[in-house]
Amino acid sequence: MKKELTTIQRDILDFLIDQIKGKGIPPTLAEVADHFGYRNRATVQQHFSAIEKKGFIKKNPKLSRGIELTLEDKFFVPKPILGEVAAGNPLTIYPDAIDTIELPTIARMPKDSFLLRVKGDSLKDAYIFSGDIVIVNPNLEPKNGQIVAAVLDDAAVVKRFYKKKNEIELISENPDYKPIIIEKKYSSFKLVGIVVGVYRSMEKKKAG
Repeated sequence: MKKELTTIQRDILDFLIDQIKGKGIPPTLAEVADHFGYRNRATVQQHFSAIEKKGFIKKNPKLSRGIELTLEDKFFVPKPILGEVAAGNPLTIYPDAIDTIELPTIARMPKDSFLLRVKGDSLKDAYIFSGDIVIVNPNLEPKNGQIVAAVLDDAAVVKRFYKKKNEIELISENPDYKPIIIEKKYSSFKLVGIVVGVYRSMEKKKAG
């Protein structure tokens, strides 16, 4: 039976994965303790032991960085989906989670990033399809050609971004859709973040 992680255990596991994916090595006890504000490394050890018992990691006590990730079917944790973004016509973005998805923890989620579900087919030529989950990083400055999530007139869209002298163009990856042209000073436009990843579940939902 799958044993669920507590919130702090899930946060620690995410940190481990982020460090391993980003640096190529797991963090030390001291680094984990410093990141989460623990004064006592024994607290980190206790969390590691609990996570290990649930089958997500293996520890080697002889090594300072002796943490190994175990890739099993249980290596999926629920992540909130905070709204829907239109790849076609703009849709509402919600203040609270509208759903959750069992996202594989090995999928890297940068700090402060969040998930949105795509609706519509205007990014199909960029291989982003309706129903896909996009990972959005709000801490990056957009560059021309990147795919961004934005709020336009109180609705959310995901498009390819181009900044010009006096205007911003939001471009679809589908010839059926025309570009959206926005004046730079338009007050009802706000960039939400850069799309840094796409997750697509291959499991088909059963008809109700």
